Amino acid sequence: MQTTIPSSLLDTPHGRQADQILRSCVHCGFCTATCPTYQLLGDELDGPRGRIYLIKQMLEGHPVTRLTQRHLDRCLTCRSCETTCPSGVHYGRLLDIGRELAEQRVTRPIIERAIRWGLRKVLPYPQRLGSLVGMAQRLRPLLPPSLRVGIPPRAQPSDRPRTSHPRQVLILEGCAQSVITPNTNAATARVLDRLGISLISSPLQGCCGAVSHHLSAAQEALGFVRRNIDAWWPHIEAGAEAVLITASGCGAMVKDYGELMSGDPRYRERATQVASLAKDLGEFLAGEEINRLGTPGNLRVAFHSPCTLQHGQQLPGVVEKLLTDLGFILTPTSDEHLCCGSAGTYSILQPALSQQLLSNKLRMLEQPTPDVIATANIGCQLHLGSRSRVPVRHWIELVDQALAE
Repeated sequence: MQTTIPSSLLDTPHGRQADQILRSCVHCGFCTATCPTYQLLGDELDGPRGRIYLIKQMLEGHPVTRLTQRHLDRCLTCRSCETTCPSGVHYGRLLDIGRELAEQRVTRPIIERAIRWGLRKVLPYPQRLGSLVGMAQRLRPLLPPSLRVGIPPRAQPSDRPRTSHPRQVLILEGCAQSVITPNTNAATARVLDRLGISLISSPLQGCCGAVSHHLSAAQEALGFVRRNIDAWWPHIEAGAEAVLITASGCGAMVKDYGELMSGDPRYRERATQVASLAKDLGEFLAGEEINRLGTPGNLRVAFHSPCTLQHGQQLPGVVEKLLTDLGFILTPTSDEHLCCGSAGTYSILQPALSQQLLSNKLRMLEQPTPDVIATANIGCQLHLGSRSRVPVRHWIELVDQALAE
């Protein structure tokens, strides 16, 4: 694709990167076949090819309107198009650049700005989020059913093993996950303990930065990135062999730390090393002798592979193979590549489209009558669980429970 981006923008890091990405796109349209929003809406501008064209126009100096912003907002950032693209277009990064530019040029209505600000000031902070969720849980019996379904049940954190194995890995505790499903990381610690690996957690770490990043608050996101690098670095120097992440959305973000900090000479090298050490839990366990865990059982499991796992991190089939090897029976599902509609804050900011995608996904997952639906991301887990007829859990909790039994 030819571009005519003004030199004033082309001389910036974002401008050069966007120009390179745009020039790699041949506008073949293969991406539209796997785009969830294009399938729902049938509008070219609600598919990757149309959004690329909108971003190109914006970068070339054409007027930017609320309509442009609306089409970019509707993108789930599922990156299914990247998996499909024969030219290797880095669409996700281009979208980040386009959204940030649109945010600078178009003033949102005050209610939208307030909601987005509120999400950025609550979700990344476990104490604030915990207070809000706790209040909602106490009021749950008094609320109408339409509001009640979105409130997760209370979960009491279970104990983690107090061990000190020679092998140690860091864990990203997460924001929503540490508050709403604290047993995910506890289960991870117990499974790793059986493999002779200790899980260590830095109390100085915080949000991975994804919420701010995807809401176009770039500098705020980099603040979270720097905080985590500083928190983990002493442990990395002491020999921690990986930064383990049990929420695939956070994993996709941490693996981008090197690229995000490429313009910061103070943090560039450390960010690149942290990104290289970042491992999804399934990715990490795939390199271990899981046969030592034994065969836990024959539970029928419908596995939902989050977009951030199969497209963002390019790890399709990794968790599925682990579960199969451990004796679980995976039920067949169709259209595994499609998003469930959670997509970080998308379920809050785009509720209508999100609910349509959720209905489609649950129909595919529940049709083979599984005992449980398993996933690898807290957002997907909560979103699916809000309407699922069967329990929805993180897959490592199933493994931990089966081993305990």
